[in-house]
Amino acid sequence: VQLVESGGDLVQPGGSLRLSCAASGFTFSKYHMSWHRQAPGKERELVASITSVGGFKNYLDSVKGRFTISRDNAKNTVYLQMNSLKSEDTAVYLCNARWDFRTYWGQGTQVTVSS
Repeated sequence: VQLVESGGDLVQPGGSLRLSCAASGFTFSKYHMSWHRQAPGKERELVASITSVGGFKNYLDSVKGRFTISRDNAKNTVYLQMNSLKSEDTAVYLCNARWDFRTYWGQGTQVTVSS
């Protein structure tokens, strides 16, 4: 099982990034997918999630209207489009796959928002 995140970078406030998480080793379409983030000295928090059936989405209040989660089951990939980035969005962003009692994590990708 692998979840490989990519797309993290240094970006100025107000900028945009698109994160990708490529999955392998399990039946991607069955799994609920989510993005989490962890900043230094802070607890990990759920940023956005998308269900396996119906593609229902949920977002952390502070990112609503700025971030969009999506998934492509044909490519076994989940995305996080991040617009209007703020310094407080700086964190390591991690991808999670969850189904039944199974949960998998990626290694994370660093997003730094700074001028």
